[in-house]
Amino acid sequence: MSASNSSLPRYEIKFIAESFEYHRVLNWLRQHHSCLQIEYPDRQVNNIYFDSLTHHSFCENIIGSSSKSKVRLRWYGASKNPVNSSLEIKCKRNQLNWKLIYKIQGELGAEGWSWRRVFSEIHRQLPLEAKEWLEMSPQPVLINRYVRKYFLSRDKKVRVTLDRDLDVYDQSRKSFPNYSLKSNLPKVLVLEVKFPKELRDHVVHTFGDIPLRGSRFSKYVSGFLSINS
Repeated sequence: MSASNSSLPRYEIKFIAESFEYHRVLNWLRQHHSCLQIEYPDRQVNNIYFDSLTHHSFCENIIGSSSKSKVRLRWYGASKNPVNSSLEIKCKRNQLNWKLIYKIQGELGAEGWSWRRVFSEIHRQLPLEAKEWLEMSPQPVLINRYVRKYFLSRDKKVRVTLDRDLDVYDQSRKSFPNYSLKSNLPKVLVLEVKFPKELRDHVVHTFGDIPLRGSRFSKYVSGFLSINS
């Protein structure tokens, strides 16, 4: 049975920039007075987003529900097939975010698996409470991939991530995973500042001079809109 864990509730503040601003944003982070340090090397992030047949998670985001959740399978690295992945239930209540995480062993789809087979293997490895989450969101809607850079404050309490090269692949009404046809998604940078709830006032003050516009940007919502436009 898969081991599970959950992250502590935290705030996540997002900022959006045009892709051509990458080096300007990077220089600002490197020179920031909080002494941000590279946490570890850049890596490719891959996600399969699941939703209900009525796209309940998408609708929760669009209406701005104060309590919402998303179901995704995440793995890291260049492989297009999920390998040593995790099923993540990302939950949000008001402004606080946390995740329930369930490890999935092995590689999925190495032999051209159908979505039915991928779902079945994920489901097989999950404990009961995670099976229920997946059963409520059984439909693979999209795959997104991007490169993430990681920064950590000197006191190791504030993490900053910078995502670039975001690609989205439509999976709706597909019997097999689609990795060949990308959606027409505007190229943007997504910067997130992540920190525990007790540091809210400190972070708002420390990062108040960030030269980007704040946003409720959701990679799932933007991807969904791009494949349904």
